Amino acid sequence: MIHEVDEVLKRLLNSGALDGSGIDVSFDAPTREWAARRNAPAINTYLYDIREDVRRRERGAMAVRDERGVVLRRRQPPRWFRLSYLVTAWTKQPQDEHRLLSAVLATLLPHEVLPPEQLPGALGALGLSVPLTVAGLHTESRSLAEIWSALGGELKPSLDLVVTAPFPAFPEYDAGPPVTEGAAVRVRGMDGTLEGSPERHHQARHLTSAPAPAPAGTAPDADHPATGRPDGEKRAK
Repeated sequence: MIHEVDEVLKRLLNSGALDGSGIDVSFDAPTREWAARRNAPAINTYLYDIREDVRRRERGAMAVRDERGVVLRRRQPPRWFRLSYLVTAWTKQPQDEHRLLSAVLATLLPHEVLPPEQLPGALGALGLSVPLTVAGLHTESRSLAEIWSALGGELKPSLDLVVTAPFPAFPEYDAGPPVTEGAAVRVRGMDGTLEGSPERHHQARHLTSAPAPAPAGTAPDADHPATGRPDGEKRAK
């Protein structure tokens, strides 16, 4: 799932304001060694934090239906994870880096939600839209200064890019066929056999159906709503 998010981001960053620019998009850690090796302008999209968005967690099972609406399988709801990327621009001049970051903003801001048809592989097969936020309030436990210190580099202007992606939960299991007949009951004889015992099929009664009206001149009661007396007994006058 994570590599599919990487694929989506790389496609987005190579479009929009950056379309045709030939800027390299890298997912490597922006360490001093990486910076020393590069020899062309680049956009670095470093995944620095992965954690579950527990506010989106769901319980129960989801039905997988065919084109007729028949339930074929059931599966657990997906778990959602926040993938946080540190986006930086790398050129020879700070002004050029600022231009690149501005182009990244212009490219990503129109894509607040990524529809399923724009998502590859198993990520798109879930049929869920994926939210994307860029340059929002930094909410992760580690500060950007701590991240740069861990990378061994100097602090640079950066954009915090967060993609909240679903991860399919397992297992997925087949559902039983739809019920087409009512329950059948057979009674065993004293000898324990079923010989001569016919099946009695039970059909569910609608609880919302209204009781039959009482005949004129009678008052219904709980024993027999039609006649007002048990077993059809006539009411004494």
